[in-house]
Amino acid sequence: MALDLNAGEYKIFRDAFKKFIQSEIAPHYEDWEKEGLVPRPVWEKAGDNGFLCPWVSEEYGGAGAGFEYSVIITEELSRAGTHVFFPLHSDIVVPYIASYGTPEQKQRWLPGCVSGRIITAIAMTEPDAGSDLAAIRTTALPNGDHYVLNGTKTFISCGINAGLVLVACKTDPRANPPYKGISLLVVEHGTPGFSRGKKLDKMGLRSQDTVELVFDDCRVPAENLLGEEGRGFIYLMEKLQQERLICAVMGQGLAERMLKYTVEYCRSRNIFGKPVASFQHNAFKLAELATEVELGRAFLNSLLEKHLAGERAVKEVSMAKWWITEMANRVAYHCLQLHGGYGYSGEYPICRDYRDVRIFNIFAGTTEVMKAIIAREIGL
Repeated sequence: MALDLNAGEYKIFRDAFKKFIQSEIAPHYEDWEKEGLVPRPVWEKAGDNGFLCPWVSEEYGGAGAGFEYSVIITEELSRAGTHVFFPLHSDIVVPYIASYGTPEQKQRWLPGCVSGRIITAIAMTEPDAGSDLAAIRTTALPNGDHYVLNGTKTFISCGINAGLVLVACKTDPRANPPYKGISLLVVEHGTPGFSRGKKLDKMGLRSQDTVELVFDDCRVPAENLLGEEGRGFIYLMEKLQQERLICAVMGQGLAERMLKYTVEYCRSRNIFGKPVASFQHNAFKLAELATEVELGRAFLNSLLEKHLAGERAVKEVSMAKWWITEMANRVAYHCLQLHGGYGYSGEYPICRDYRDVRIFNIFAGTTEVMKAIIAREIGL
């Protein structure tokens, strides 16, 4: 039987989260866009209501629910056009701690991640190393019972709010091949030598605190090493399937949102005495967009079932990540065009959605990187 996230307990959870968005997020989102920051109390309210890391086991304060509930949260945030980065925290960063952390590390950090008292970020990208993770220059050299961390990371989402930052670094800069020297360190707020730059001025997703992070002789306790030394690159690769799947869910949800309100707009907006939707070209364009959105949903649902079953779906997820996010960008382009001049006005949601969606086919691996992975997976 196909997975139905709109029935039974899933529907109850979805409805509850929709109400949370309507009461705690949507009324304030424009202000957060101007401020460039989502206030920490919102994260704590989300945690109090069970909307952060719902999959974490009860032992560490979670509900022990399935990844399906994370998908529902991601979908509804995108469908509301409110891109608070709960999914980055819950489904991209925290799973590293749950999978590779020691029992002591899990006990120390997971309860705070579930409650929202701890917000997390992941620091991979550097000014000279984006998609090429093996080329990172940040080093963490052993020194007694500490690592001395030096380097700069950029485009770090949740970088201001984060109380824990998972840092990809080289504990063995001379390793050959280079990726074998990469490890993961957890850097806590207040660690000497750790500082944050100013918030970056971005095209879209303006409410998200995206910054540069600087590590200058930052002394990180050796006990904050996550997993084994030299296996960081492998850990990153193991978690990228879920990260990219989350990105596809975001793209799909936003595409569905844009199509829905654009159809409504074209039905009600008149030009030359007739509804915009009554012109054949416009009706055909909306039919094309509706078809692409439906195809994206069918493909995504099939991949969610595979991922939930624990199957390796690197090829298919890479396909979905590039195709769905590119599709969402096409939907944004044509929906704005159908709005005419009003689409260029901030009074209409397509204006912000058009800006926000542009990053979707860049972060978590660009479209070009996804195609390179697919080519490798099919034996090229």
